[in-house]
Amino acid sequence: MMTDNFKFNISLSVLDHLGRNLYRSFATVLGEAVSNSWDADAHTVNIYLDRDKNTLCIKDDGDGMNAEDFQDKFLKIGYSKRKADGDKSPGGRPFIGRKGIGKLALLSCAKKISVKSKVSDGKYVGGTIDNTDLDQAIKDDVSSHNYELDSYDDSVFKPFDGDHEEGTIIFFEGIKDAIHNADDFLKKIIALYFRFSLVDSSFKIFLNEELVTLESLKPLADKTQFVWNINNFADPYLDLCTNIKETIPTRMDENVKGFIGSVEKPRHRNIHATGERVSIDLFVNGRLRETDILRHRHLSSLKARVPESYLYGQIHLDDLDSGDEDPFTSNREEVKEESKEYGDFLEKFRKILLDIIENQWDVLREKYNEEGDPDNPRKTPAQRGARTLFRAVASDYQQSPESVQPEGIVNTWKKQLFDDAEFNFETYAQCFTAENLVRRLWERKTLSPDSTAKGEIDGLRRSESAKKRKADLSIQIRSSETDPFYLDMEHLARIADRGSAGSDTAGLRRTEKRFTPLRDAIMHTSLLTNDAKQELTSVFNNIKARIQNLL
Repeated sequence: MMTDNFKFNISLSVLDHLGRNLYRSFATVLGEAVSNSWDADAHTVNIYLDRDKNTLCIKDDGDGMNAEDFQDKFLKIGYSKRKADGDKSPGGRPFIGRKGIGKLALLSCAKKISVKSKVSDGKYVGGTIDNTDLDQAIKDDVSSHNYELDSYDDSVFKPFDGDHEEGTIIFFEGIKDAIHNADDFLKKIIALYFRFSLVDSSFKIFLNEELVTLESLKPLADKTQFVWNINNFADPYLDLCTNIKETIPTRMDENVKGFIGSVEKPRHRNIHATGERVSIDLFVNGRLRETDILRHRHLSSLKARVPESYLYGQIHLDDLDSGDEDPFTSNREEVKEESKEYGDFLEKFRKILLDIIENQWDVLREKYNEEGDPDNPRKTPAQRGARTLFRAVASDYQQSPESVQPEGIVNTWKKQLFDDAEFNFETYAQCFTAENLVRRLWERKTLSPDSTAKGEIDGLRRSESAKKRKADLSIQIRSSETDPFYLDMEHLARIADRGSAGSDTAGLRRTEKRFTPLRDAIMHTSLLTNDAKQELTSVFNNIKARIQNLL
């Protein structure tokens, strides 16, 4: 019987499968490094970018590492701070890291990574991971026990360690995807992704010596119109949204907090010209864990709706990371589909979103005279088109700076006209369409005017000629000067649709008698009473149906 003690011998190729090529974005790599600083109770993280040299340095003032920590914690893939120290850091912060493979993200973005770290009153320890050498070791199937890190070149740290008393510095050389993004863009990314840093005054992030604050998100905040606040969520970002027209309190399970915001235009969700845009994202313990949760099968049906193009937000679900099971996928960028707790949340959240998209958003947009949801059946296409037309026309009328009227009064007047404009514009279009179709029908039937209509036509022609002479106009005004184009519905109805056996009490003639006085008011741009609007709608439905039959 064999008595030898056997041990696992892990090939370095496992690093490739575990995570060396797992992390897809530069922001994710930054997130892992900054999260490590958070877990180490750092107060300050400095990020230095040199685009010309294609280098990145991340320095923190956290607890740092001694030689034992560096070997047994940092270099031990799978080391879990939670198993060793519980759910919180010595400083009382909830740990972000869980599986202990996040450090592999650091191997994914550069050709060479150098690390040096020290504890208070200690000396620096560390090493260099050269990906060229590591690639060869993986190719040669070298065991992890037989692969030693290179010593770090202290000269690369000289620009950064002058005032460094404790903590960790990581230096990246030869970033694989060169850093093309401007600092302003990266500050927006940091402000969006690393919420734990921006709501805790004891933790600050600097990018090239400039403090990253929520002010980076001010352009987005300024274009936010409506906010659905979930469970009284208090957040400094919402204080930036000074142009909010309405905040709608929204209830969910008490373990959920957050908000959903709506911008004025879909393009306002863009945070840079590259097309990167904000979405409804999931945060756990302050750190972004999943972007655009509408991708999930529970919510994907909502993405095709117009309001979704305007919505963004943050959902904070800290309890998702409180159990023994790890709910996150290996790439740390998503939550596992099979997570029951997350699935239950998404189903409840779907109902909230559905109510916003199907009911509330369109009403609010209309209330503030903005384009709504054309797919929402609460308004007909004609009604929405009328509002759009009035909005476009009214934009030409602006109050002069020298106006003697009270400031903003013209905009107030325009807003007061919206509901009437919706009805009047639509009704004018209905009148225009109906009467011109009857004129075409007259011509098709080669009808002739009776004596009453002939007198009306002759009178209108004389009046038009007189007015043209007075105005010194020699151009032709009407595109057609045939008889029916001088008549309104009163005469058109009598001649084009006399009804059965010539009876004046059938067909268009009967309805026209109720229609004409209302139509005349519309044509003279008058505003109608509610009773008149109801009457005109009723009679016009009859007219439309009769013309449809005639056609």
